[in-house]
Amino acid sequence: MKKRLELTAYKNGILSGDRVILSQAITLVESTLESDQDLATELVQTLMVHSGNSIRIGITGVPGVGKSTFIEAFGKMLLDQGKKVAVLAIDPSSQLTKGSILGDKTRMENLASDKRAFIRPSPSGTTLGGVSGKTREAMLLCEAAGFDVILVETVGVGQSETAVKNMVDFFLLLMLAGAGDELQGIKKGIMEMADALVIHKADGDNFEPAKKAKVTYQNALHLFPVSQKNWIPKVLLASSTTGLGLEKVAELVIQYETQMKENGFWESNRAAQRLNWLEDQIQFLLGLAFLKNPEVKQVLESEKQNIQSGKLNPGTLAKSLISLFHSNHKS
Repeated sequence: MKKRLELTAYKNGILSGDRVILSQAITLVESTLESDQDLATELVQTLMVHSGNSIRIGITGVPGVGKSTFIEAFGKMLLDQGKKVAVLAIDPSSQLTKGSILGDKTRMENLASDKRAFIRPSPSGTTLGGVSGKTREAMLLCEAAGFDVILVETVGVGQSETAVKNMVDFFLLLMLAGAGDELQGIKKGIMEMADALVIHKADGDNFEPAKKAKVTYQNALHLFPVSQKNWIPKVLLASSTTGLGLEKVAELVIQYETQMKENGFWESNRAAQRLNWLEDQIQFLLGLAFLKNPEVKQVLESEKQNIQSGKLNPGTLAKSLISLFHSNHKS
Protein backbone atom coordinates (compact mmCIF):
# COMPACT_ATOMS: atom_id res chain seq x y z
CA MET A 1 0.00 0.00 0.00
CA LYS A 2 1.21 3.50 -0.85
CA LYS A 3 2.45 5.38 2.20
CA ARG A 4 0.03 8.04 3.43
CA LEU A 5 1.14 11.61 4.08
CA GLU A 6 0.95 13.30 7.46
CA LEU A 7 -2.16 15.36 8.22
CA THR A 8 -0.23 18.64 7.94
CA ALA A 9 1.14 17.69 4.51
CA TYR A 10 -2.37 16.99 3.18
CA LYS A 11 -3.72 20.20 4.70
CA ASN A 12 -0.93 22.47 3.43
CA GLY A 13 -0.95 20.84 -0.01
CA ILE A 14 -4.70 21.29 -0.42
CA LEU A 15 -4.71 24.88 0.85
CA SER A 16 -1.95 25.73 -1.61
CA GLY A 17 -4.03 24.26 -4.46
CA ASP A 18 -1.75 21.27 -5.17
CA ARG A 19 -3.85 19.08 -7.47
CA VAL A 20 -1.71 15.97 -6.89
CA ILE A 21 -2.13 16.16 -3.11
CA LEU A 22 -5.84 16.97 -3.54
CA SER A 23 -6.21 13.80 -5.61
CA GLN A 24 -4.33 11.78 -2.98
CA ALA A 25 -6.56 13.23 -0.26
CA ILE A 26 -9.72 12.18 -2.12
CA THR A 27 -8.24 8.68 -2.46
CA LEU A 28 -7.73 8.78 1.31
CA VAL A 29 -11.37 9.70 2.05
CA GLU A 30 -12.59 7.01 -0.36
CA SER A 31 -10.51 4.31 1.35
CA THR A 32 -12.31 1.70 3.46
CA LEU A 33 -9.26 1.05 5.67
CA GLU A 34 -9.93 2.02 9.27
CA SER A 35 -6.61 3.87 9.68
CA ASP A 36 -7.33 5.85 6.49
CA GLN A 37 -10.85 6.68 7.65
CA ASP A 38 -9.54 8.10 10.94
CA LEU A 39 -7.01 10.30 9.12
CA ALA A 40 -9.60 11.33 6.51
CA THR A 41 -12.12 12.34 9.19
CA GLU A 42 -9.48 14.47 10.90
CA LEU A 43 -8.47 16.07 7.59
CA VAL A 44 -12.05 16.95 6.65
CA GLN A 45 -12.67 18.43 10.10
CA THR A 46 -9.49 20.53 9.83
CA LEU A 47 -10.43 21.88 6.40
CA MET A 48 -14.13 22.59 7.03
CA VAL A 49 -13.38 26.17 8.04
CA HIS A 50 -11.79 26.71 4.59
CA SER A 51 -14.75 25.29 2.65
CA GLY A 52 -18.25 26.41 1.71
CA ASN A 53 -17.36 29.28 -0.62
CA SER A 54 -18.05 27.60 -3.94
CA ILE A 55 -21.19 27.04 -5.99
CA ARG A 56 -22.06 23.33 -6.09
CA ILE A 57 -23.87 22.31 -9.28
CA GLY A 58 -25.30 18.85 -9.84
CA ILE A 59 -25.66 17.76 -13.45
CA THR A 60 -27.76 14.78 -14.40
CA GLY A 61 -29.60 13.27 -17.36
CA VAL A 62 -30.04 9.94 -19.07
CA PRO A 63 -26.98 8.23 -20.61
CA GLY A 64 -26.41 9.63 -24.08
CA VAL A 65 -27.63 13.14 -23.29
CA GLY A 66 -24.02 14.36 -23.44
CA LYS A 67 -23.28 15.17 -19.79
CA SER A 68 -19.49 14.95 -20.15
CA THR A 69 -19.51 16.95 -23.39
CA PHE A 70 -21.63 19.63 -21.75
CA ILE A 71 -19.46 19.72 -18.63
CA GLU A 72 -16.27 20.10 -20.68
CA ALA A 73 -17.71 22.98 -22.76
CA PHE A 74 -19.37 24.63 -19.75
CA GLY A 75 -16.24 24.16 -17.62
CA LYS A 76 -13.98 25.71 -20.29
CA MET A 77 -16.30 28.71 -20.52
CA LEU A 78 -16.18 29.15 -16.72
CA LEU A 79 -12.37 28.98 -16.84
CA ASP A 80 -12.39 31.73 -19.49
CA GLN A 81 -14.46 33.81 -17.04
CA GLY A 82 -11.67 33.45 -14.47
CA LYS A 83 -13.22 30.69 -12.36
CA LYS A 84 -11.43 27.63 -11.00
CA VAL A 85 -13.49 24.53 -11.75
CA ALA A 86 -13.54 21.09 -10.14
CA VAL A 87 -15.45 18.20 -11.70
CA LEU A 88 -16.45 15.18 -9.65
CA ALA A 89 -17.58 12.68 -12.24
CA ILE A 90 -19.22 9.61 -10.77
CA ASP A 91 -18.61 6.70 -13.13
CA PRO A 92 -20.62 3.48 -13.14
CA SER A 93 -18.56 0.87 -11.32
CA SER A 94 -17.30 -2.25 -12.99
CA GLN A 95 -18.95 -5.22 -11.32
CA LEU A 96 -15.67 -7.14 -11.62
CA THR A 97 -13.06 -4.62 -10.49
CA LYS A 98 -15.34 -2.13 -8.66
CA GLY A 99 -13.39 0.66 -10.35
CA SER A 100 -14.49 3.44 -12.70
CA ILE A 101 -15.12 2.11 -16.20
CA LEU A 102 -15.80 5.23 -18.28
CA GLY A 103 -12.65 7.22 -17.62
CA ASP A 104 -13.88 10.81 -17.57
CA LYS A 105 -10.38 12.23 -17.88
CA THR A 106 -10.19 10.82 -21.39
CA ARG A 107 -13.71 12.08 -22.17
CA MET A 108 -12.82 15.60 -20.95
CA GLU A 109 -9.29 15.79 -22.29
CA ASN A 110 -9.21 19.55 -22.94
CA LEU A 111 -10.58 20.40 -19.51
CA ALA A 112 -8.30 17.91 -17.76
CA SER A 113 -5.19 19.45 -19.30
CA ASP A 114 -6.00 22.92 -17.93
CA LYS A 115 -4.24 23.66 -14.63
CA ARG A 116 -7.17 25.77 -13.42
CA ALA A 117 -9.41 22.69 -13.56
CA PHE A 118 -9.49 19.49 -11.56
CA ILE A 119 -11.28 16.34 -12.72
CA ARG A 120 -11.83 13.37 -10.48
CA PRO A 121 -13.60 10.25 -11.76
CA SER A 122 -14.84 8.15 -8.85
CA PRO A 123 -16.53 4.76 -8.94
CA SER A 124 -20.16 4.83 -7.79
CA GLY A 125 -19.60 1.46 -6.13
CA THR A 126 -22.63 0.05 -4.36
CA THR A 127 -23.88 3.46 -3.22
CA LEU A 128 -27.55 4.04 -3.96
CA GLY A 129 -28.12 6.29 -6.91
CA GLY A 130 -24.73 6.21 -8.55
CA VAL A 131 -23.22 8.93 -6.40
CA SER A 132 -19.95 8.09 -4.73
CA GLY A 133 -20.33 7.60 -0.98
CA LYS A 134 -17.61 10.19 -0.40
CA THR A 135 -18.70 12.87 -2.86
CA ARG A 136 -19.51 15.32 -0.05
CA GLU A 137 -16.02 15.00 1.42
CA ALA A 138 -14.45 15.35 -2.03
CA MET A 139 -16.47 18.54 -2.65
CA LEU A 140 -15.31 19.98 0.66
CA LEU A 141 -11.65 19.23 -0.14
CA CYS A 142 -12.01 20.87 -3.56
CA GLU A 143 -13.50 23.96 -1.94
CA ALA A 144 -10.62 24.15 0.52
CA ALA A 145 -8.24 23.92 -2.47
CA GLY A 146 -9.78 27.13 -3.84
CA PHE A 147 -12.13 25.92 -6.56
CA ASP A 148 -15.00 28.35 -7.22
CA VAL A 149 -17.37 25.98 -8.99
CA ILE A 150 -17.87 22.29 -8.21
CA LEU A 151 -19.64 20.31 -10.93
CA VAL A 152 -20.97 16.90 -9.87
CA GLU A 153 -21.85 14.60 -12.77
CA THR A 154 -24.00 11.59 -11.94
CA VAL A 155 -24.46 8.28 -13.72
CA GLY A 156 -28.01 9.41 -14.45
CA VAL A 157 -29.82 6.23 -13.57
CA GLY A 158 -32.05 5.08 -10.72
CA GLN A 159 -32.00 7.32 -7.68
CA SER A 160 -28.93 9.38 -8.64
CA GLU A 161 -31.04 12.52 -9.02
CA THR A 162 -32.25 12.38 -5.43
CA ALA A 163 -28.78 11.61 -4.08
CA VAL A 164 -27.06 14.48 -5.86
CA LYS A 165 -29.89 16.92 -5.10
CA ASN A 166 -29.13 16.39 -1.40
CA MET A 167 -25.57 17.68 -1.74
CA VAL A 168 -25.61 20.56 -4.24
CA ASP A 169 -26.90 24.14 -4.42
CA PHE A 170 -28.17 24.06 -7.99
CA PHE A 171 -29.58 21.02 -9.79
CA LEU A 172 -29.36 20.95 -13.59
CA LEU A 173 -31.23 18.42 -15.70
CA LEU A 174 -30.03 17.82 -19.26
CA MET A 175 -32.69 16.69 -21.73
CA LEU A 176 -32.76 15.70 -25.39
CA ALA A 177 -35.25 16.70 -28.06
CA GLY A 178 -36.37 14.43 -30.87
CA ALA A 179 -36.17 11.27 -28.77
CA GLY A 180 -39.87 10.54 -29.12
CA ASP A 181 -42.76 12.31 -27.43
CA GLU A 182 -41.21 14.92 -25.12
CA LEU A 183 -44.05 14.55 -22.65
CA GLN A 184 -42.95 10.96 -22.05
CA GLY A 185 -39.75 12.36 -20.57
CA ILE A 186 -41.55 14.51 -18.04
CA LYS A 187 -41.54 12.76 -14.70
CA LYS A 188 -43.04 14.88 -11.97
CA GLY A 189 -40.47 13.93 -9.33
CA ILE A 190 -37.36 14.82 -11.29
CA MET A 191 -38.96 17.92 -12.83
CA GLU A 192 -39.79 19.22 -9.37
CA MET A 193 -36.21 18.64 -8.22
CA ALA A 194 -34.61 20.48 -11.15
CA ASP A 195 -33.69 24.16 -10.84
CA ALA A 196 -33.15 24.34 -14.59
CA LEU A 197 -33.76 22.15 -17.61
CA VAL A 198 -31.32 22.37 -20.50
CA ILE A 199 -32.31 20.97 -23.88
CA HIS A 200 -28.86 19.83 -24.99
CA LYS A 201 -27.46 19.23 -28.49
CA ALA A 202 -29.57 22.14 -29.84
CA ASP A 203 -27.67 22.47 -33.10
CA GLY A 204 -27.91 21.45 -36.75
CA ASP A 205 -31.02 19.46 -37.67
CA ASN A 206 -31.85 19.17 -34.00
CA PHE A 207 -32.23 22.91 -33.40
CA GLU A 208 -35.89 23.20 -34.44
CA PRO A 209 -36.99 20.09 -32.48
CA ALA A 210 -35.08 21.52 -29.48
CA LYS A 211 -37.02 24.80 -29.71
CA LYS A 212 -40.32 22.88 -29.75
CA ALA A 213 -39.20 20.74 -26.82
CA LYS A 214 -38.36 23.91 -24.86
CA VAL A 215 -41.94 25.18 -25.24
CA THR A 216 -43.35 21.79 -24.23
CA TYR A 217 -41.26 21.64 -21.08
CA GLN A 218 -41.91 25.28 -20.16
CA ASN A 219 -45.66 24.70 -20.41
CA ALA A 220 -45.39 21.56 -18.29
CA LEU A 221 -43.40 23.35 -15.57
CA HIS A 222 -46.15 25.93 -15.12
CA LEU A 223 -48.52 23.12 -14.11
CA PHE A 224 -46.43 22.38 -11.01
CA PRO A 225 -46.96 24.37 -7.80
CA VAL A 226 -44.29 26.97 -7.00
CA SER A 227 -41.73 25.46 -4.64
CA GLN A 228 -41.04 26.60 -1.08
CA LYS A 229 -38.01 28.53 -2.25
CA ASN A 230 -40.20 30.51 -4.69
CA TRP A 231 -38.24 29.58 -7.80
CA ILE A 232 -39.77 28.56 -11.11
CA PRO A 233 -37.31 26.33 -13.02
CA LYS A 234 -36.18 27.78 -16.33
CA VAL A 235 -35.79 25.90 -19.62
CA LEU A 236 -32.79 26.77 -21.79
CA LEU A 237 -31.31 25.55 -25.07
CA ALA A 238 -27.63 24.64 -25.22
CA SER A 239 -25.07 23.18 -27.59
CA SER A 240 -21.61 22.09 -26.51
CA THR A 241 -20.59 22.11 -30.19
CA THR A 242 -21.54 25.72 -31.02
CA GLY A 243 -21.45 27.13 -27.48
CA LEU A 244 -25.10 28.19 -27.69
CA GLY A 245 -26.69 28.87 -24.31
CA LEU A 246 -23.67 28.12 -22.11
CA GLU A 247 -23.32 31.71 -20.88
CA LYS A 248 -27.08 31.84 -20.22
CA VAL A 249 -26.78 28.75 -18.01
CA ALA A 250 -23.99 30.44 -16.01
CA GLU A 251 -26.05 33.64 -15.70
CA LEU A 252 -29.05 31.64 -14.49
CA VAL A 253 -26.97 29.95 -11.78
CA ILE A 254 -25.79 33.38 -10.52
CA GLN A 255 -29.38 34.69 -10.60
CA TYR A 256 -30.49 31.65 -8.60
CA GLU A 257 -27.68 32.09 -6.05
CA THR A 258 -28.53 35.76 -5.54
CA GLN A 259 -32.25 35.08 -5.11
CA MET A 260 -31.75 32.10 -2.76
CA LYS A 261 -29.29 34.01 -0.56
CA GLU A 262 -31.72 36.92 -0.33
CA ASN A 263 -34.66 34.74 0.74
CA GLY A 264 -32.56 32.63 3.15
CA PHE A 265 -33.00 29.35 1.28
CA TRP A 266 -29.31 29.02 0.34
CA GLU A 267 -28.06 28.57 3.91
CA SER A 268 -31.13 26.67 5.18
CA ASN A 269 -30.66 24.20 2.31
CA ARG A 270 -26.98 23.70 3.15
CA ALA A 271 -27.88 23.28 6.84
CA ALA A 272 -30.42 20.57 5.94
CA GLN A 273 -27.81 18.88 3.72
CA ARG A 274 -25.33 18.76 6.61
CA LEU A 275 -27.92 16.91 8.72
CA ASN A 276 -28.53 14.56 5.79
CA TRP A 277 -24.77 13.95 5.62
CA LEU A 278 -24.76 13.14 9.34
CA GLU A 279 -27.55 10.57 8.91
CA ASP A 280 -25.74 8.96 5.98
CA GLN A 281 -22.50 8.77 7.97
CA ILE A 282 -24.23 7.19 10.97
CA GLN A 283 -25.81 4.55 8.73
CA PHE A 284 -22.49 3.92 6.97
CA LEU A 285 -20.48 3.55 10.20
CA LEU A 286 -23.15 1.42 11.88
CA GLY A 287 -23.22 -0.82 8.82
CA LEU A 288 -19.44 -1.26 8.96
CA ALA A 289 -19.49 -2.05 12.69
CA PHE A 290 -22.38 -4.47 12.22
CA LEU A 291 -20.70 -6.46 9.43
CA LYS A 292 -17.37 -6.55 11.31
CA ASN A 293 -18.97 -8.05 14.44
CA PRO A 294 -17.53 -11.60 14.81
CA GLU A 295 -20.79 -13.25 15.96
CA VAL A 296 -22.82 -11.52 13.24
CA LYS A 297 -20.27 -12.63 10.64
CA GLN A 298 -20.42 -16.21 11.89
CA VAL A 299 -24.24 -16.47 11.82
CA LEU A 300 -24.42 -14.66 8.50
CA GLU A 301 -21.98 -17.10 6.94
CA SER A 302 -23.74 -20.17 8.37
CA GLU A 303 -27.20 -19.02 7.20
CA LYS A 304 -26.16 -17.72 3.77
CA GLN A 305 -27.07 -20.99 2.04
CA ASN A 306 -30.55 -20.99 3.58
CA ILE A 307 -31.10 -17.47 2.27
CA GLN A 308 -29.87 -18.41 -1.20
CA SER A 309 -32.05 -21.52 -1.34
CA GLY A 310 -35.15 -19.64 -0.24
CA LYS A 311 -35.58 -21.62 3.00
CA LEU A 312 -35.07 -18.59 5.21
CA ASN A 313 -36.73 -15.19 4.94
CA PRO A 314 -34.06 -12.43 4.68
CA GLY A 315 -36.20 -10.25 6.95
CA THR A 316 -36.22 -12.90 9.66
CA LEU A 317 -32.44 -13.31 9.54
CA ALA A 318 -31.89 -9.54 9.46
CA LYS A 319 -33.98 -9.06 12.62
CA SER A 320 -32.19 -11.85 14.49
CA LEU A 321 -28.77 -10.53 13.43
CA ILE A 322 -29.65 -7.04 14.66
CA SER A 323 -30.87 -8.49 17.97
CA LEU A 324 -27.57 -10.37 18.25
CA PHE A 325 -25.63 -7.19 17.49
CA HIS A 326 -27.61 -5.23 20.12
CA SER A 327 -27.06 -7.92 22.78
CA ASN A 328 -23.30 -7.70 22.19
CA HIS A 329 -23.32 -3.94 22.72
CA LYS A 330 -25.47 -3.67 25.83
CA SER A 331 -23.65 -1.91 28.63
